[in-house]
Amino acid sequence: MIEKTFYSNGKLLITAEYLVLDGALALALPTKKGQSLSVESSVEKGLQWSSLDENKNRWFEAKIDLNQLKNELPKANLREPKARLLQILAAAQAINPLFLAKNDKIQVKTELGFPRDWGLGSSSTLINNVANWAEINPYALLKQTFGGSGYDIACAQHDKPIFYHLKDQKPVIEEVDFAPDFSENIFFVHLNQKQNTRDAVKKYRNQPLLKLQEKIIKISQLTRSILQATTLAEFEQLLTQHEAILSELLDIPPVKSRLFPDFKGSIKSLGGWGGDFIMVTGLQRDMKYFKDKGFATIIPYKTMIL
Repeated sequence: MIEKTFYSNGKLLITAEYLVLDGALALALPTKKGQSLSVESSVEKGLQWSSLDENKNRWFEAKIDLNQLKNELPKANLREPKARLLQILAAAQAINPLFLAKNDKIQVKTELGFPRDWGLGSSSTLINNVANWAEINPYALLKQTFGGSGYDIACAQHDKPIFYHLKDQKPVIEEVDFAPDFSENIFFVHLNQKQNTRDAVKKYRNQPLLKLQEKIIKISQLTRSILQATTLAEFEQLLTQHEAILSELLDIPPVKSRLFPDFKGSIKSLGGWGGDFIMVTGLQRDMKYFKDKGFATIIPYKTMIL
């Protein structure tokens, strides 16, 4: 019998990628698909963990002796799912010592609503669900595990688009109305590769502080303008400006010039440059351009976004 169930939304970061780490104002959109976590009693001792993908296929399972969590955080290879899970559970218990304090018989099942390689927040939705289960602050748990700005945690908790920024390293969240009249002209195209955000962040961190501060101001202004755009042409122009600023900052050509130079609509990278989804503008028939190049996962705005 299921005792508790938790659910968190996925996320897409529309503006201020990288710069959101240093206080830039970001526009972030919760996605319709997310991840659930259910907890129930088990006949076996310890914690039985099972993770299902979007097709309900089990991609990970583990049996965990809860006494392990009383030891210091695992120093194992955190690219291994079990080591990462132990780290998350141990960090949650360190924040709330009552969490999993008894060696009870527990069964946990997580279920993703999107493919694991889509970059919509398989980690952030897990962190938020575990934090809710453990009755702790999810931002504190994020800091002890994956790190990052926390915008993805905010998306996990909100059912509307949000403005997000860090002030004194604390999240400031404002729900906003972002339902442009031209939303039928916005699509999300998957690039068939997973971006390692941590590697990209290291490169970003090498930028001079003064240069970052200038970009933070510009990107924050653009974020506000993008929210207020009333026409597709204005929206596209703002996206192009945003791409140019990040391209200069990261010393990486924009994705459009690298991969799709002859596409007539606008293209913007989302999140970590080089992988996951891009946002493109155009008509439905224009999406054949991407299919012909082998990018078959193309999702309309209203199908993707809450």
